[in-house]
This record gives sequence, C-alpha cells and structure tokens, in this order.
Amino acid sequence: MTERAAGPAVVVTGGTRGIGLGLAREFLARDVRVAICGRSRESVDKALAELGDGAVGAVCDMADREQVQALWDTAAEAFGRIDHWINNAGVSTARRPLTELPPEQLETVVAANLLGVMHGSAVAVRGMTAQGGGTVWNMAGLGSDGRTVPGLIAYGATKRGTDYLTGGLAKEVKGGPVKVAHLSPGMVVTDLLLQDYSPDELAKAKKVFNILADQVETVTPWLAGKVLAGTKNGGTVAWLTTPKIMGRFLLGTVRKRDLFGDRAGGGTGGGA
Repeated sequence: MTERAAGPAVVVTGGTRGIGLGLAREFLARDVRVAICGRSRESVDKALAELGDGAVGAVCDMADREQVQALWDTAAEAFGRIDHWINNAGVSTARRPLTELPPEQLETVVAANLLGVMHGSAVAVRGMTAQGGGTVWNMAGLGSDGRTVPGLIAYGATKRGTDYLTGGLAKEVKGGPVKVAHLSPGMVVTDLLLQDYSPDELAKAKKVFNILADQVETVTPWLAGKVLAGTKNGGTVAWLTTPKIMGRFLLGTVRKRDLFGDRAGGGTGGGA
C-alpha cells in the first residue's frame, strides 16, 4: 500500500469546477485521496486530468439516489473508507423575480441544491455508520442565515433548507460514530456568484464583491485544512465570519482590493 493510499479520503460532490475543484486540489496537496463527481463525463474527465494521481471521479446526478450510492461505492472501493463527504454540488436560477422563473429552473435548483444534499447526506451517513465513523459537511450559501436577496429567493430557499437539514441531521446522528457539520466558504468569485448581471448591475455589485469576496485559491486551502482538522457534531466551519465582515468594511475605506482586474465578468467556476 502506498503512502497516499494509507491517508484519509474525501468525496467532494460538484468537484469539477469552482470551489469543489479548488477543494479537491487542496486535499490532494495534503496527501488526501479524493473522489469527485460532475454531471457530464467530459467535465469529470477534464477535472481528473487536471488533478492527477490520487483522484477518482464519477458522473453523478445528485438528485438520483442510485447514482449517489454508486458514487459512494466507487470511492469506497478505491479508498477502502471515506472520512469526509462534502455536499458541495449546486446550481442557481437566473437572477429574476420568482414569478418570472420557468418551472423547470425551480425544479432544477431544488433538485440539485436540496434533494441532492438529502440524498448525499443519507448515503454518506449510512455508509459512514457501517464503516465506523466519518463526517458529512453540507455547504452553506446565500440564504443559509435567512438573509433574503430579491431575484435569488429560490436559490436562497434551498440553502436555508440545507441549513435546517444539517442541524436536524446532526441531532439524528448524535451519540453515533458519524458527525454532520456546516461548511461556509463565504463569498467566492465563481460563475455562480457573477452570473446573470447586466453590465451596470455587475459594476455596482463588484464594489461589494471587492470588499467581501475572495478568490477560490484564497479560500479553499483554509477550508481544506479545517475539514481535515474536524469539528464537533453540528458544528460550523466558516471563512467569512461577522467580525471579518465588519473589519473588511472598515478597512475598505483605506484599502482597495481588485479581484477582477480586466475581467469582463467571467468566473472561475461554479460551486455553492
């Protein structure tokens, strides 16, 4: 058995781009074995080619329990056990009022962001209970804390639901070998953050993003280290805390940040 094969193993759903891909990269840099999934063979193969040795991947629709179980089985067969499962996969609707969104967009965002987390959590908790332990991490996002943003209420509702799901599941597993926790990356520059703005709206939004947001490459090393360090059942690992937000707004008057350079609005990939 190689040294890498003896180390911990992590599953990152939605690990083909954005925060998920960044986390996978950082885990591998720490000699952690990684399984990722994406919704197309092309995206999975591209990510695996970038990640290199130590990573496996599967095509998986997180809204399909059988496919989620197959993802667990693929990772468990490759690594022997799974120490951390991160429910990161997520999508958003167009930035529009609820009444203007097509039903299929609502169904897609709920299926991916809420039903997918339910399936991922159920499969991971069952598998980890059978193997004797592990931690399920559910990714927070806009709406997790109850804050509402017009035009994004469908996305926010799924994240609010995920927060409730995580807290409730932590109570259900209390006293057992498995822990369930919240993972909050804060505001990260990805396609999910930047999509669907008009040029004028994006110019205004960037003023806030330059104060509060961070690049994937800044956030994911910290998150990966915290995941491996672990937390209590029901705990929260959060990058952008309230004191940090207050400090950034205070510093924003004297320190100017530019996360975008000459970019016209493209992101580094989706995530949560």
